[in-house]
Amino acid sequence: METKRFHIDPQQIDREQIKEAANILREGGLVAFPTETVYGLGGDAMNPNASNAIYAAKGRPSDNPLIVHICEYCQLEEIASELPDAAKKLADAFWPGPMTMIVKKNEKIPLETTGGLNTVAVRFPNHPIANALIRESGCMIAAPSANTSGRPSPTSADHVWNDLNGKIEGLIDGGEVKIGLESTIVDLTEDVPMILRPGYINKEMLEEVVGPVKVDPAVLGTENVHIKPKAPGMRYKHYAPKGNLKIVTGEEKNVIAEIDRRSREDEAAGIKVGIIATEETKHAYRHGTVLCVGERKNEDQIAHNLFAVLREMDDLGMENIYSEDFSTPRIGQAIMNRLLKAAAHQVIEVS
Repeated sequence: METKRFHIDPQQIDREQIKEAANILREGGLVAFPTETVYGLGGDAMNPNASNAIYAAKGRPSDNPLIVHICEYCQLEEIASELPDAAKKLADAFWPGPMTMIVKKNEKIPLETTGGLNTVAVRFPNHPIANALIRESGCMIAAPSANTSGRPSPTSADHVWNDLNGKIEGLIDGGEVKIGLESTIVDLTEDVPMILRPGYINKEMLEEVVGPVKVDPAVLGTENVHIKPKAPGMRYKHYAPKGNLKIVTGEEKNVIAEIDRRSREDEAAGIKVGIIATEETKHAYRHGTVLCVGERKNEDQIAHNLFAVLREMDDLGMENIYSEDFSTPRIGQAIMNRLLKAAAHQVIEVS
């Protein structure tokens, strides 16, 4: 299969190219496209064959639900069997934007799109290319991240190209994404809203709109392999580089000393070792290849760069990777959720 790469400026949408990409979707094909969070791999959400094709292209387990992308609130009403009051409140506050709501679905959305569940995850993205594609196609677009399943999510078109070239019909290159972490996922099917995946919109922001919000214990813990996932990535190793990633946590000077010691030992054993550090600490390491994820005080920068740094570790052929802990105040939970999954929850605590 030949993958056509469309180059579209988000500030000046090329309508002819959007029409061509939208036609691929209408015909049951797949098109990767940028959102404000990460690149998504899109197919017609109402077409079971398109959803199956998404799973096949990604190598993704078919019980891992897809997120349906819409461009108007009324589309949520079209596919939900019931909507709690919280849905409209959250939509008014955060849509379009990096928040996904899980609601009970009706018969219009096929089970192939929802991973066999009677619920559906829905998002209204805040990106001109994504919204133009949804409108032009006339489809609600099912779109997980546009990467090989388990790999770091793509924040640039080149990341998508490296993973999916030859496996999908189209790729819209709209430049780097803004946020770099996937959307916050909120389950609205229970009495109290629950965060199943943290993101740019945090618990405090949600509670300002709808009152008490719970956080699923799996967010920063080990997933139960016997539970059917209600949201993307709840049960599988995600975002992982090819090398063995471990997170070192504790007092900063002790973290640096531990990573430096392990890196020295790895190098002596002939192992290629990488270190994920910040601007504040990158010069403290004497061994290994150090990649900077940004300034510790700049959470948005760390979130934006995380997946790209993990992919760069692959490009450099790093076999062992050590990362500092990034438990920052506002979106640190979201950053650490991704990092813990990438490391398969391998954490080294130093006192």
